[in-house]
Formats: sequence, structure tokens, C-alpha cells
Amino acid sequence: MKITDRSDLWWKTAVVYCLDVETYMDWNDDGSGDFEGLAHRLDHLSELGVTVIWLMPFQPTPDRDDGYDIIDFTNVDPRLGELGDVVEFIRTARDRGMRVIIDFVMNHTSDRHPWFKSARRSRTAPYRDYYVWSDVEPPNSKNQVFPGEEESVWEFDERTGQYFLHSFYHHQPDLNIANPEVRDQIAKTIGFWLQLGVSGFRVDAVPFLIEPPEGVEIGDPHEFLRDIRRFLQRRSSEAVLLGEVNLPYEQQLDYFGREGDPAELTMQFDFEAMQRMYLSLAREDARPLAETLARRPAIAPESQWVNFVRNHDELTLDKLSEAERQEVFDAFAPEEWMRVYGRGIVRRLPPMLEGDPRRIRMVYSLLFSLPGTPVLFYGEEIGMGENKEQTGRQTVRTPMQWTGGPNGGFSRAPARKLVATPPADGYAPEHVNVEAQRHDPDSLLGVVRDFAAVYRSSPEIGWGRFELLEHDQAAVLAHRITADVGSFVAAHNFAPRPTIVPLDLGPVAPGTLLSDLFTVEEFEVEESGRIDVHLDAYGYRWFRVVDPGDRRIT
Repeated sequence: MKITDRSDLWWKTAVVYCLDVETYMDWNDDGSGDFEGLAHRLDHLSELGVTVIWLMPFQPTPDRDDGYDIIDFTNVDPRLGELGDVVEFIRTARDRGMRVIIDFVMNHTSDRHPWFKSARRSRTAPYRDYYVWSDVEPPNSKNQVFPGEEESVWEFDERTGQYFLHSFYHHQPDLNIANPEVRDQIAKTIGFWLQLGVSGFRVDAVPFLIEPPEGVEIGDPHEFLRDIRRFLQRRSSEAVLLGEVNLPYEQQLDYFGREGDPAELTMQFDFEAMQRMYLSLAREDARPLAETLARRPAIAPESQWVNFVRNHDELTLDKLSEAERQEVFDAFAPEEWMRVYGRGIVRRLPPMLEGDPRRIRMVYSLLFSLPGTPVLFYGEEIGMGENKEQTGRQTVRTPMQWTGGPNGGFSRAPARKLVATPPADGYAPEHVNVEAQRHDPDSLLGVVRDFAAVYRSSPEIGWGRFELLEHDQAAVLAHRITADVGSFVAAHNFAPRPTIVPLDLGPVAPGTLLSDLFTVEEFEVEESGRIDVHLDAYGYRWFRVVDPGDRRIT
């Protein structure tokens, strides 16, 4: 079927932008961002080329885990606004051509959630079976999500004399998905937010969501995920499930739904390629990333891989070998505060690359040109840095930097009242902000805006068939994506030296050209398909293959 016949699959060519409402824009000057402030910054996102806004948790929370410890799944934290503000924001975003997806965090609750407060009153309490309990502390059969911070995934509750399961922090008790009532609550929550206008959910830590309690038999846990997908599609045919599944490729296929099985997740983050990209950057050698992309499994046209440079958590390197991880640590996180959990980095990209604009732009060129859907974390478009004075994963969760003025234009509240503190080094707001870059086409903001625009006009990136182009340059990644609308070629140089890379596109019609998508240059391809491509140090090029009968505008 032609791409033009699949316009309902809007997420295949989307530009996703992840943000936390509380650190984006404060409109009532209380030191915390809010939905009204976010609504006033939608023009920035529209101009950037964003088509999907992914909201991190905004529900009521004690805020002991950046909002992922929720006490009411169908409400809004009063610091951020009211339900009416959410509805108005979603409507306004739609008016500007942007959909909204939200974080779905129902693998656990806060220990202050009314369900858990009831459950721990007695062993016969109404919500007792909403959680997982044990008379004895079982061995730690689950992986430790936060090694060094939690000694066990079981916590003793003195009042009832039993242990409860918590895959994450001890103040986040796991919900018991073996309980049909819990499954009903999950469906009700999905239905509630769909009714308010969201276009889908980023599902947090999916393996932990569907995994049954120890010793409990529920059959195929993936059937639960299929049920969620079926319910979602009944309520909204356009809605998506974007899953956080940090597993090897072969296991990720289970979460898409294997051939012949009902669909599960719509989209999944490609953690393997992201991690190998950093190994390639550390080595200035494209081969680790190329080898990973070569073994990325083919998936159904209705599914999608999602590319990202980093997210709101640590930059995890858990899929690398110990030696490979150490290489990346040595290159990009040489100091102890830069690392966390023995597996991740708590820095943003520009400081990791020592502010080299060539390397930074090359990485974001990769983000937008690799097959799949790109996701930006807020502030990436202007090159924000981290604040090492904030500990752990909080280092990258600083306020958005709008201007060079006080608090970076995020809030007019006194600095002591801010939910988080901007960096005070070379990445401080006076040096890095939207206002200074907005009208500068050569700024990182201008470049990312161009990437988004060309990506959106190149549907083959989201839809096409991917192939690596063979050549003799270890530092260069060259690939081609072909669809019924045409063929896209990109080349990226991971080395600090310019180079000429010979590419072989296979036999082409006489007069076939490579048209540079960022300039007016065109280069004739030999009928054999051979052409030499010049790349600057850390350079990148995007091309469209234009045959004599091609009528697309380049």
C-alpha cells in the first residue's frame, strides 16, 4: 500500500518533544511551571516543527521521584493547574497541529495513594489485593532498578506484618496486575484521558507493568498488553502506545506482537542503537552503530522504532559490555558525579561533547535521519547543559531557558522558590537560551528546526526500507531509506578529519542526481550507481535520489 494511503498512521512521520510541565514555563510566578505557562509556549514548539508533545507525569504527587510517584491517576497536581487547564492546553495544541501524549505510570503508585493507605490498614482492607504482599521476604528475583539506592525490592510493613513488592523505590509499591480490579482501574484511567483528548500514552517501564507477582500464574503476560491495546483502539482509533522496553531487540519483538499475534505496543524506543551511538562517538568510529542498525529487526508497517539522543532519566549504557561502557565513561563522564547506578550518565549532550558544534549537530542529524520517529527532550533544541549541583538524575531536569534574564525567563519568582536551579556555568541561561537563538538561522535552534522541516518533507525516513551503504571509511555511517515516494541517502562522519566516501547506490537511470536537501547543490550519479561524497570533519549530508522522472521538489 502506498504511503499516501496510510495518512491515518500519523506517528510514522511525527516529531515528538518530551517535557515536564513543572520545569517548562511558570505563568503564576510561584516557582513551578504550569499548564498556563506551557500553553503560552506552544508557538515555540510549533515553529520548531514539533507534531507531538509528550508530557511527563503531571498528576498529584509527593514528588519524591520527579512525579512518577502518583497519588491520583485522574487528576492534576494543583501546582500545575486544573483538569480544565489540561483540556484547554490539548485543544490549543491541536489548533497548532500538535497532538498530546502523556506518561502512563501504572506499574506502581505512591505509598501515599488512597489505595495503598487503605491497603496497609489491615490484611483484610478493601484495597489489600491491589498490591503484592508476602509473609516472608522472598529472594531478590527481580533486577534492581536503582542499585546502590535500594537494597531490596521488598519492604516490610510493620502495621500488618507483611512485605510489599516495589520494583522501584520503596515508596512506590507495585500494583498487582493479577487482580482483575486493578486491570479495570488501568482501563478506566486510559479511557479517562482519551476522553479528555490525548492521542496516546508513553508507557513507563513496560516489562515491570505486565510482569506478574512472584509465584502468581496469570498465563501469557503479553495478553494483558494486548487487552490494553484492544481497549485503546476501541476508544480511539488514532491513539498510540509508545513503550519504554529496554530489552534486546529479539525480546522487543514480543512487545510489538509477533507475526500472527494481536498488536501490542505501537512504538518502542531503540535503546540498543542509542547506546551504540555513544560508543561510536567515543571511538570516532561509526561501525558499532552501523552493526547495531544492521541487526535491528524488521517490524510491521503499523509499528515503529523511536530514536532518541537521551531522555529524562540517566543515559543508560546497560546494553554495552563492561569494557565498552568504561570507554564511554572515560570519554564523556570521567568524573564520579557524572555517573549513576554503575550504568548511566547524568549529563546532557553538549557538555559531553565539550560544546563542539560540529559534533552536536552531527548527532542531531543522525536523530532525524535514521529510520524511525525522532524524540527530543526539552532544551535539546538550544543545547542546554546540566547542573551538577543537583544530584543524580536531577542534573538534567533543570528549568527551560527562554531568555538570558533572571531564572532564564522561566519564572519571576525568587530563585530560592524555583522547583529546580538552572546551571551557572557556560551553559547558564545568559549563554544558552531561546531568545538569543530564535532569529539566528545558524544557531542550534535554527539547525534543529531545519532538520525537523526536512524530515517532515521526507516521509521515506519514517516509512521506507533501510539499508546500510558499504564503503571503506570506518568513521562514516552511510545509509539509504527507500519508499514508494522516493529514496533518501544520508552520510555522517564521526571523525575530526574531512573525508571523501565512495558510495554505491546500485544501477540508476541516466541523468540520476543526488540532490542535497540543505543546499541547492546537485551531483550526477554514474549509471553504475557510484558517487563520491565529500564530508567535513564531523560532517553530515542528506540527499534525495532524483531520477529523470521524479517530480518532487527538492
